[in-house]
Amino acid sequence: MKATSTGGFFVSRKSRITFSYGIHLYLCFMIENLNAKNKDFFELVFQVVKLIPHGRVTSYGAIANYLGSKSGARMVGWAMNASHQYAGIPAHRVVNRNGLLSGKMHFPTPESMQQALESEGIQIQDDQIQHFSEIFWDPSKELNLP
Repeated sequence: MKATSTGGFFVSRKSRITFSYGIHLYLCFMIENLNAKNKDFFELVFQVVKLIPHGRVTSYGAIANYLGSKSGARMVGWAMNASHQYAGIPAHRVVNRNGLLSGKMHFPTPESMQQALESEGIQIQDDQIQHFSEIFWDPSKELNLP
């Protein structure tokens, strides 16, 4: 069994899968128990993410800002984690404000987020999107928000 280092701890692939499954169960529970306001916010996030063009990326904060919640980047992240249970939401196109693949551990494998982006022609090195400012899609600008 191959072990990998994560911040000073060594974690086996089996442990990561178990951890990922535990996170998935938690998120499913969280979605089922969200109040109506938060469910509506998640749905709005999903709608914005579906608009991100092929070969472009945006950030959690840019989506939150577009939805009128400038400090809601973390909530957008929660929505992205929950999005994996729905088809057609390109969650791989949402990264952190520096172009880092900060959500990669919430995909079926840690490599699948990078693979999905690379299949769209996006270059990545050390979990960092190359030429980030050139491919960044800001919904507030692209969707003509005043």
